[in-house]
Order: sequence, then structure tokens, then C-alpha cells
Amino acid sequence: MGKITNALKKAADERMTRIEKVSKIKERDQLVVKKIGESKMDPSVITYFDPKALISEQYKILRTNILSMNKGKPPKTFVVTSSIHSEGKTITSLNLAVSLAQAVHKPRVLLVDADLRKGKLCRYLGTKPEVGLSEVLSGQANVKDALFNIDIDNLAFIDSGAVPEYPSELLSSDSFKKFLSDIKSDFDHIIIDTPPIISVTDSGIVGAQVEGVILVVQAGRTQRGIVKRAEELLFQSHSKILGHVLTNIEYHLPEYIYRYL
Repeated sequence: MGKITNALKKAADERMTRIEKVSKIKERDQLVVKKIGESKMDPSVITYFDPKALISEQYKILRTNILSMNKGKPPKTFVVTSSIHSEGKTITSLNLAVSLAQAVHKPRVLLVDADLRKGKLCRYLGTKPEVGLSEVLSGQANVKDALFNIDIDNLAFIDSGAVPEYPSELLSSDSFKKFLSDIKSDFDHIIIDTPPIISVTDSGIVGAQVEGVILVVQAGRTQRGIVKRAEELLFQSHSKILGHVLTNIEYHLPEYIYRYL
């Protein structure tokens, strides 16, 4: 009788385990990205307002280059940073995120503001969410509370949140590793906007945990030596540089080209 009882108990336990696993899967499937009001996007996000503009086409080229990496197996999670401040990394992150979301196959894209010191993402979006990444990492909120979108259904955002006391420590914590692990299955591309690498170590910390880093460089301002130093810091942190984006470029297109635009 004892053996039969044990067998029944084992079968019941296995059944409960299967039920719990199914429940967890269903719970993951119920991930809902809440919508925040009407869009007040900054005009600098040209891919949002005019997808056919010449500048938007440059972001489409960047999108194509990223999607073509690794023989058609592009990086799923990557960082966008710069050497110093005001080089256009957040605007680049936003335009790239919108451009990726506009791709024909409509991938699920998430843009995370991991600049826990001076995050500007929501300033460009014209929104003010109640919680962000810092609250998620410190255990004050869950990911579902922090996720939101505006009016592009397959593009979601997470704000930086309130400025924490120790930003670098939060980004190097197990909480951040768990955060990345949890959201990977819900999105096709995760873009993480981080502070300039020369200013603080945050970009290197995050860059080492993802598949690569895109370094934004402002033409006519950022000196070659500064870019080289940024690359050295990323290398020292074991971050892989996927490529560079040059901003603030002015060029003239021959008149005949306009006939084809």
C-alpha cells in the first residue's frame, strides 16, 4: 500500500508542477504594455514624424546594417552610448528604435533609458511615467509597471526612473541581470541608452552584459583621441563595439538625386 500511496503522491506532485509551469507561461503571455496619452514626441525624432525624409533614410541604413550583422542573426540586446555628453546618443537611440519598429516584419522593440543619472528619454517623448528602471532594479516596482508605449504598438519604452544613490551598483547588480533575462523573451530587439563612457563607468557595465555597443560620435566636435579613449574603456570592460554612428553631418546631394526620392 505504501508504494501505491507514494506513486499517487508523486503523480499528483508532477501534475501540480506542470500546472505551475503552464500558469507561469500564461502569466508571461499576459505582459501588457500600457499606453500613455497622446504623443508629444520631440521633432528631433524624424523617423516618427517623417519616415520618408532623407535623415530617416539614414536611420533605415543603420537599421539594415544592424539586421544584417552576424549573417542575418542580428544582436538582440545592445547599448547605445557616446564618448562625451551632447553627441546625440539618445536621439540616435530613439530614431533607431522607431526605425526598427517600422520594419516590414514588425519586430517587438524595447528602448530602455539606463542613464540613471541624467536620463532624457521621456523628455523627448513628452511623457512622465510614474516608475522606471531604477524602481524596477531596486525592487520598488515590477517590469509591467515600468513598460509603456505611445502610439506604435510594437515599440515599448522604460524610463530611467528616479535618480538612485548608487547608479553603477544597480546596473552591475543581480537585479539588472534578472531584468535582462526576464524581458529578452518578450522582445525581438532591446536597445539600452546609457551615459557617456568617459564620464562614468555605466556604459561599460551594461555593455559587458549585452551583445554589443554602438558608439555615437558627433562630427566636428569629438576629437579622435577622445573616441579612441572611449573605445579603450569599452574594450577594458569586455564590451564588443558593433560600430559607430556619426551625427551632425552636413552634406550636399546632387540635384538629380532628388528625382528618385
